[in-house]
Amino acid sequence: MRRILTIAGSDSSGGAGIQGDLRVITLLGAFGASVITALTAQTAGEVCAVEPVPAALVARQLEAVFADGPVNAIKTGMLARADTVRAVAAAVRGARVPTLVLDPVMRSTSGTRLLAEDAMQPLCTELLPLARVVTPNLAEAAELTGSGVRDVEGMERAARRLHEMGAASVLVTGGHLDGDPLDVLFDSGKCTLLAGRQTHRLGAHGSGCAHSSALATFLAMGMSVLAAASEAQRLVALAIGALPPSAGMATPLAAQDWCTRSEERAGVLAALRSAMDDLSRAKLGWLVPEVRTNLGYALPQARTRAEVAAFPGRITALAGRHVAVSPPAFGASRHIASVILAAMAHDRRSRAAMNIRSSPDILGACSSAGLRIAQFDRDDEPEPVRRHEGSSLDWGTRVALRRAGEVPDAICDRGAFGKEPMIRVLGQDPAEVIGKVRTIATCIKAPREEDLT
Repeated sequence: MRRILTIAGSDSSGGAGIQGDLRVITLLGAFGASVITALTAQTAGEVCAVEPVPAALVARQLEAVFADGPVNAIKTGMLARADTVRAVAAAVRGARVPTLVLDPVMRSTSGTRLLAEDAMQPLCTELLPLARVVTPNLAEAAELTGSGVRDVEGMERAARRLHEMGAASVLVTGGHLDGDPLDVLFDSGKCTLLAGRQTHRLGAHGSGCAHSSALATFLAMGMSVLAAASEAQRLVALAIGALPPSAGMATPLAAQDWCTRSEERAGVLAALRSAMDDLSRAKLGWLVPEVRTNLGYALPQARTRAEVAAFPGRITALAGRHVAVSPPAFGASRHIASVILAAMAHDRRSRAAMNIRSSPDILGACSSAGLRIAQFDRDDEPEPVRRHEGSSLDWGTRVALRRAGEVPDAICDRGAFGKEPMIRVLGQDPAEVIGKVRTIATCIKAPREEDLT
């Protein structure tokens, strides 16, 4: 399980700060550790009092967290004072954590100052250069760069300037823009616009904390910065859209509104574990492709990869059996999740998929078993799709579905230069997928016993 550390203030209302961060991290399937930088007395709409935690105690908390084991990502929020910023920067440098998401919290939604004026200098010179991603809103970007940020052009200028100041990537969030929200991501030397959709946003207390916590968790799961930023934007938009009309009253952002009920998540994971046991007993390891395999299963209303569970590290073959490297977890697979989400867009019941090796014999076995097969050819892939990392499978699956006019039993990916040919078996749940895989296996001669070891 990925371990995510949030370094932030305590929010007595429970909607933001440490409390909001830990809720999001946990609901995304990671383990949350915390370091508290300040105690606050606040409601969902007003900060009533702030008491910073001494920097020495912040440093001791950090030492204790790192002594417990590796941390996969850190997210910082309210840091309050200059000496706390310096203590955090020193600890991050020493721990060499691969991912730091810096959410430069300066003021509360109600306007209360949460970062001392003299903390700006160490924030910019000591902590910001350590960040894999910094996530300012419009006001924070303006204060960090010293220039006005009121539109997309200003967001792009600010993103480039913050990169020049040391951040590896910059995500300027545009939730306060007029019209539909738009985030600007500067990553790999270019700006990308991430368009959102207008939702009921009044009083969405904790949206910034939820966004940066989700971003850190997605990055720890191995997503690219672009993919993680897109997923985080989507999840927070869903959460805000689920808020009831507040008639001017601030409302804590309930992360549960965008994470389907925990019972459903537990059911998805249990179904994957059961199917994996069945698959292992079947001794079908010869169907594992060179790139290994994965088995995924989505929540009923899944819209993002974070709502699709699969096996981290994929599934390999050992002594002729399928063996999972790790237990199933949500957000664990980019590839199989893309296939499942594309299939669900065509038929919401098609929530599971698994990739197996492709060969003429295996394709023939699919036909002999009476399975419906669709296919796509990567040579037909449009240039924009080729340039957009991680979009090939979504495109190919949608092409195959469109040609078939339905969700088939399997989709044949013919592969390309550097891309192994693959068959992806689809179904309504993992048990159905494994049943189809076993049917394919019965229609083809299995390899010799010595080939299984």
